[in-house]
Amino acid sequence: MPRPRGGERPAFHRARGAVEIRYLDFEPALLQFPDMALHKTDGGLVEAPIAKRKLSDHVLDRLKAMITSGEYAPGEALPSERELMVRYGVGRPAIREAMQTLATQGLITIKHGERARVRPLSAKAAVGQLDLVAQLMLSASPNMVENLKEARRFFERGMVREAAVKADAADLEQLEGLVAQQQDALDDGEAFVALDRQFHGKLAAISRNAIFDAVAEAMLGWLHLELDAAARGKLVAEYGQIVERLRARDADGAEAALLRALDLAEA
Repeated sequence: MPRPRGGERPAFHRARGAVEIRYLDFEPALLQFPDMALHKTDGGLVEAPIAKRKLSDHVLDRLKAMITSGEYAPGEALPSERELMVRYGVGRPAIREAMQTLATQGLITIKHGERARVRPLSAKAAVGQLDLVAQLMLSASPNMVENLKEARRFFERGMVREAAVKADAADLEQLEGLVAQQQDALDDGEAFVALDRQFHGKLAAISRNAIFDAVAEAMLGWLHLELDAAARGKLVAEYGQIVERLRARDADGAEAALLRALDLAEA
């Protein structure tokens, strides 16, 4: 269909309660109002029917506003269910459903017999909300495990180079202590893996960046390390090399030792 000439109105097409709007450029509107029920198609823009919202959705919006505005600070208790029922004029099911959603989103904590409390917001808490989804995704798709290993390798190369610049004497002492503990735990697979996670977590923590620290902890939790005693010994040797190169401020050498260690861990 040809584009209308100046002065002509755009064409509207109705089908099963939807309206298709052609020729108009609604990109600015979509950017300004991302929640508009508008969907772009090859033929134009489709406006979906307005959906009814549940009472719990309205309650959820209000509770979120109370938290994000700072009306209720981290660690502070929210009003009781009865108080919220009176305030919003809704029943207990709507309050409880909204509360459960907030808990799932990591914004509050709920304990039996206690009032819900605003959860302290942190990078680790935010990234931790992905744990269950990540575990399900990794178990369902072997390819995702390889993708995660590749992502971890890319991430840790940057972390060890940061550590070569930022590590202080206390950081190096902690890393050396972890290497020594791993050496003593070569015959204890479970203890070795726990110490291995601490070593890599410490490398990320040296960045002094809470996001890096949280991402490193999450990825280490999603991957599972299984090595025999001989391979563990080789891995500890490479960790020792990493610490030596960090002490010398040798970013290239530290990165090379890290890559050798990851090759052993992923073999």
